Amino acid sequence: MLAFGLGMPEVILVLAVVLILFGAKKLPELARGMGKGIKEFKNATREIQDDLEQAMDEDPPPPPNKKPSAESSDHWTDKTVTKKSDSGD
Repeated sequence: MLAFGLGMPEVILVLAVVLILFGAKKLPELARGMGKGIKEFKNATREIQDDLEQAMDEDPPPPPNKKPSAESSDHWTDKTVTKKSDSGD
């Protein structure tokens, strides 16, 4: 039994049908095109896998800056408010 549960008679039948449909002159061209397609698919898969591995190996980016605290801010805070003294009245 060969791949996909097909036996030798089924494989021979499929090859005969392909030969009848496409002809002897087209078979090498079809096989060449399929080979190129498989090669390009493997190269693209390998490239994506390399990119993923490279991204996993890199250090993570630093966390974003936190908001400044009220003490270091130039904005108005309760600390800048002063009470008026009642000695003048």
